[in-house]
Amino acid sequence: MKDIYIRTLTGIFFLVAIFGSVLLHPLAFFGVILFFVFISLNEFLLLQKIKGGRKENLIYYFFGLLIYIFVGLIGLGYLDIRFALFLLLLFPLTFVFELFHKEHSSKRIGNYFTAWLYISVPFGLLVALYNIPQREGFFPGIVIGLFAIIWSSDVFAYLVGSMFGKTRLFERISPKKSWEGSIGGLVFALLAAYILSFIYTDLTLIQWLGMAVLIVVTGSIGDLVESMLKRIAGVKDTGTLLPGHGGVLDRFDATIFATPFVFVYINLI
Repeated sequence: MKDIYIRTLTGIFFLVAIFGSVLLHPLAFFGVILFFVFISLNEFLLLQKIKGGRKENLIYYFFGLLIYIFVGLIGLGYLDIRFALFLLLLFPLTFVFELFHKEHSSKRIGNYFTAWLYISVPFGLLVALYNIPQREGFFPGIVIGLFAIIWSSDVFAYLVGSMFGKTRLFERISPKKSWEGSIGGLVFALLAAYILSFIYTDLTLIQWLGMAVLIVVTGSIGDLVESMLKRIAGVKDTGTLLPGHGGVLDRFDATIFATPFVFVYINLI
């Protein structure tokens, strides 16, 4: 019973932090996500068992946060798009800084690049979703819709899967996930998209439903990818920051994988 209370309180705090900052101002949301990016980078570092502490891997954190800041602020319009050119310099500079490590490791460089592409860029694009091509000014609807659809899918996939789940979705990676749960999650995600179409009319019903399908599919893949990474590392959770929920990557696994697809989708439609 105590675990349920802790999990519930943590969930409420998480919801308030996310939706509160989204509705308050883009820069408030940018700041909250900046904190989550740092924690996620740290969790990924531990997950991959990269040698050295924060001091030895300072360039990893610095570049990871810098990529997020550039992508996010360019997306919000606070930085000119030309600043994106500086991001191209970070990759060769990573090899230069590796020269100063006592134990050189191509694996460490690969893990650095993976973390920046897996964590920093998607979180930056998440903030950038405030700006959509067909609307002037900041628009929180896409960000709110992304979270609402993902969480609707997650909650009802778990409930439906617990009650009716028999056919395993990807047993080798995630033994508990079922096709029945996934279908249940998709149905309620579509319902959430239907409701969102009445609240945020900048997108049509068809566009919202299309986005919901895209989010559920890519988010489910993101969940499986993170399960694979944890299985390789031999851990249950990526961290302990969110009691009862695990780490930040445990909570954002579907979001960070789905966000680049949603960003492309929004800019194409």
